[in-house]
Parts: sequence; structure tokens; C-alpha cells
Amino acid sequence: MTQAPTPTAETVRRLVRSLLHDGDGPDVRPVAEGGEQHTTWWVGTRHVLRLAPDRDASVRQRRELRLRGLVRPHVGMAVPTSVAHGEWAPGLGYTLDTRLPGATAEEVGVSAVGEADLAALLTGLREVPVRQAEALGVPRVAPRSLEEVRTAAARAAGRLAEDEEFDPARLAQLTAPAARQLAAQPGAAVLVHHGLSGEHLVVSGDGRVRGVLGWADAAIGDPAEDIAALAVAVGAPAAVRAATLAGYGARPCLRGLWLARCDTLVRLADGLEGRDGTPLPVLRVRLRHAWEAIMLERVTDLPDEQPP
Repeated sequence: MTQAPTPTAETVRRLVRSLLHDGDGPDVRPVAEGGEQHTTWWVGTRHVLRLAPDRDASVRQRRELRLRGLVRPHVGMAVPTSVAHGEWAPGLGYTLDTRLPGATAEEVGVSAVGEADLAALLTGLREVPVRQAEALGVPRVAPRSLEEVRTAAARAAGRLAEDEEFDPARLAQLTAPAARQLAAQPGAAVLVHHGLSGEHLVVSGDGRVRGVLGWADAAIGDPAEDIAALAVAVGAPAAVRAATLAGYGARPCLRGLWLARCDTLVRLADGLEGRDGTPLPVLRVRLRHAWEAIMLERVTDLPDEQPP
């Protein structure tokens, strides 16, 4: 298999000059938090260039461009717009996007009004017609087994206890029967962003959530996954309040909470053992966010709930 070329600053400059027709073109610099999926570059102060590193990422990028047009009327906040897209190398896609003004949720905290913005986002995602999303190629993803996630988290908690990173007794709140009780409900699948990390939430100086980035991994699936991601990004109380405002009941909120708590235990244990390259301070912050106390902590008898 032919190895994909490695983009350089000169590669990016040539591409940008051809797209913007602006003399020598604006300054370009790599985005450190660009992630694994794309090689990402700032282009001046108004654009972001994302280069897909392989053919699979190129397919997801093309799907993302179509999906952003579908979700934009529903989510009530800014979604990046592509001003140019094509191939930067044979079979490898690029998109030159508008840069949304603001910082990320990793840099600026989300205010109470910002929680209402998150609620509007979750509501909007639920309102996107599933059939239209599937027609664009958005895949269906089966809900994860919380029992399996809990088992993996218990092993991780034991590992973390050895380094005095976590008290495994805190995980005892999620018993095996409780994990089964919090199984995803049939018929609850909606469009899920599947990447509502702090770096994908654009926040203004007053704590309002003004935009959402990173739609390439969107899927039709379990809304608790987005609740879980928000718990890691902005804290469990804010995530649960936003989900409740969006009309989600106790079951999906608690399911999302415990997915987040279990996932952050596994990620930190992997980080300590060198299997996760995320800086350890970042993993510790994410675990702390997910394990913030909320009023709705204990799993009791929950009625069957219809999706809102």
C-alpha cells in the first residue's frame, strides 16, 4: 500500500495560495490539538485547514461536510462552514473552514447560560431526522454495554489505587444490577455528535457556548454518549443539568454519568501505563470532572422511559 505523504508547511502554503489567491497567502501554523483524524493548520486568523491523512478519514470528512449542512438549522449555534474542499493529494481530502470566534471549553468555563446552550444543542441533535442523516452515510452504532464498561473500570480502579490516584470504593455505587438497569432503551437512538470534548466546544468570554466543531465521528446511536462526553468536558453537574433541560430523564442522564466515570478511569489507567498519549494532567482533570457529585447519584427503580 502506498504510504500517504506527510504535509509540510510548504505543502499547506501552496494549497492555501491556490485557494485564497492572496499573493503569498496568510501565515500558516499547525494546530497542536488537531487530533488523530486530520492534520490541522491555522490559516491566518479566519480559517482552518484540515487535511485528511488517509482514505477512510477522507470519506468521513466528505460526510461531515454534508452533515454540517443538515444539523446547522437544528442546533442553534455556529457550525463551521467549508469555503473550499477537494483533494490535497491523490485520494486524500481537505477542507478549508471558517474559524469560529471564541476559545474552547478547555480554556473558558461554561456559564449557567452556557448550560442552556448545551441543552439546546442536545435538543437539536435529537430533532435531526435520523433517515436524512443515514442517507448521508452517517452510521448506526450499537449502545455500549454498561456492564462491560463497569468491569473494565473496576480493573482500572484497582490499578489506580496502587498509585493512590483513585479510591475504588467510589465505583461501588455502580453495582452490577444497577449497570443492567441503566441499559440503553430500545428506540432511543438519535444523531449523536460522538465527540463533544472540551476542544470541540467554542465558548465566548461570558461562558456562552457559541459553536461546535468536530462532526466527523457523528453516528446514529445512544444519546447518553453525548451526555457522557459533556460530563468529561464541563463537569457532571453541568452535563446532567443540560441533559435535563433538553428533556432527558433520569435513566439516560445516569447512564451518561456512569459511562463518563468509567471511561475516565480506564483512560487514566492507560495513561499511567503508557497506552494513552494524552498528558496525565489532562486525564486527571477529565476524571475529576466526571466524578463531580450530582444530586441524582444513586440508581433506584427507574420506570421505562420513552425517548423524549
